[in-house]
Amino acid sequence: MREDADLTQRQVAEELMCDQSLYSKYERGERPLPLEAAVKLAVFYKTSLDYLVGLTDDPVPRS
Repeated sequence: MREDADLTQRQVAEELMCDQSLYSKYERGERPLPLEAAVKLAVFYKTSLDYLVGLTDDPVPRS
């Protein structure tokens, strides 16, 4: 989603209030993404947690 939105890792890291190197590890799966950060990403990208973790192919959150 980050690349589709033409965002850098640094820009997303700033949204999560973390270092770019830590965010990079989240993307590569080297560190688990904390739930709090996942929620922030879902809000940032206007999608659902289910979509972020691969439980659905539908990026539009249900109301």
